[in-house]
Amino acid sequence: MPADDPTPVTVRDYRPEDAEATLQIFVDAITRTAAADYTPEQVQAWARPGQRSVPAWHEAMQARGSVVACVGTHVAGFSDVSDTGYVDMMFTSPRFARRGVASALIRHVEQQARERGLERLHADVSVTARPFFAKHGFVVLAEQHPVTQGVTMTNYRMEKRLDDAS
Repeated sequence: MPADDPTPVTVRDYRPEDAEATLQIFVDAITRTAAADYTPEQVQAWARPGQRSVPAWHEAMQARGSVVACVGTHVAGFSDVSDTGYVDMMFTSPRFARRGVASALIRHVEQQARERGLERLHADVSVTARPFFAKHGFVVLAEQHPVTQGVTMTNYRMEKRLDDAS
């Protein structure tokens, strides 16, 4: 679908039938989009393509209270926000890049956080996603170097205060 396709982005609660699509988005977003900012070894350790089970993925998505963004009938991205304001996942399908999917998701999780009376959102953000989060009002608190599958990664602890009207 071209970037100028006027089909609106809608956000809804995650459903069991979204498990395969969201897992594929996760893998694609890392192996295709984030691959520009991470080494092949880091990409494989993070995405673990072909090694994740759909039932386990579904269970984790449900436990996080995930939401999905859709463009028409296509699942185009997903996110979540915990009761403490932690955004664990925010991924967009490369197929729907630059279509407002991630922006719709961040607005949605921010609204959820505000409705819960939270004062801030916080996340551990990839090198790739850092500019997006910064554009949406998040600030870097720290550069981090977590180890995933024995491989050292780089990400950023970022936060957005919700005490303003932005």
